[in-house]
Amino acid sequence: MELTSDEATPLVSSSLGLCMSSSKIRALGEVALRVNDLAAMRRFYETVLGLEALGSSEDAVLYRVAPGYGGHTQVFGLFARGVAVSSNTSTVDHIAFTVDVKDFDSERARLKALGLTVKLADHPWVHWRSLYVHDPEGNEIELVCYDLNV
Repeated sequence: MELTSDEATPLVSSSLGLCMSSSKIRALGEVALRVNDLAAMRRFYETVLGLEALGSSEDAVLYRVAPGYGGHTQVFGLFARGVAVSSNTSTVDHIAFTVDVKDFDSERARLKALGLTVKLADHPWVHWRSLYVHDPEGNEIELVCYDLNV
C-alpha cells in the first residue's frame, strides 16, 4: 500500500462529531509484544538488534530504545502472558526501529550474515529506506532511516 500525504483530507470523520485539534502527543512511549518463547525473543532483540534491557522479570523484559520525552524513556517490551500468539493472530503489522542512514548498508550486510532474510523497500514520499526481517515468532521488524536520496 502506498500512502500519500494529503492535508486536505480530514483524519477524523466529521459525521462522528469529532474534530482534529492539535495533538498533545509528543513521542511514542512504548510498544509491547506478547510472546510465546521469551528466551528466544530476548536473544533476538539483544543479539540481533542490540537492544539494551532496561529491566526484566521472569515473564517480561523492557528495552531502552531512546531518551523519549518528558522523562519517559521510549521502550520496547516483551511479555510472556501464557496466551498463545502467532504472526497470523496478532494485531501488530510491523515494528520499526530508526537507524542512521550511514549505518543502513552495514546493518543490511550484518543481518544477512546472521542468516536472516532481508527485504528492502524505499518509501519516496517520506524519503525513508527500510530493511525488513522477522523475529523468531514471525513479527515483521523494520529498520528505517531518513534518506534525502530516496
